[in-house]
Amino acid sequence: MNVSASKENILKKIRKALTQSTPLPFPQSEGNSSVYHPSQQELEVEFAEQFTKLTGKFIFCLSWQELALQLGMVAAHNNWQHIYCQETELAQTLATNGFAPQPYDSLASCDVAITTCESLIARTGSIVMSAAGASGRTVSVYAPIHVCIARTNQLVYDVKDGIQLVKEKYGAQLPSLITFATGPSRTADIEKTLVVGVHGPKEVYVFLVDQ
Repeated sequence: MNVSASKENILKKIRKALTQSTPLPFPQSEGNSSVYHPSQQELEVEFAEQFTKLTGKFIFCLSWQELALQLGMVAAHNNWQHIYCQETELAQTLATNGFAPQPYDSLASCDVAITTCESLIARTGSIVMSAAGASGRTVSVYAPIHVCIARTNQLVYDVKDGIQLVKEKYGAQLPSLITFATGPSRTADIEKTLVVGVHGPKEVYVFLVDQ
């Protein structure tokens, strides 16, 4: 059999294979169902456990008034002088409930940045943020300390649930960037020694308000 005949034989087999559908050998591996079992506890507890395992700091609040009080106490305890918050609606809500620090508009030299988020992932203890959010791409990365304000109705169990929330919110106009931040920034690239805060915040707080 010459080369030309061999090539034609291979092409015939390919054409035949393309005309006949082959059943998937492992249909359950195609993402039709989650490989993780649903949490047996409340999402608030699951998130708190996973987030604090990553050295995140979690504070649960029953109301916006309690959140503002707790945030003020944490800020005083840590001596946060330069608090950056560019989300107008969030800043107004905090001020209305008793937390209104002096406005500070320099992200480069702030002590802490306060943002909202798209959702919280309970299974991994992750914060979901996007470029379309009020704080954009940079705030949660450049500040040395990131404080995220979230509501209990933003809690979901798994990553796919968080993505679904973003799709429902933005429809066909998906943000150009969707970020999953899981705990403070950390790396072990330098002599395999764990260093915190190199590529992002060294501390991350989540204040979760019951709403």
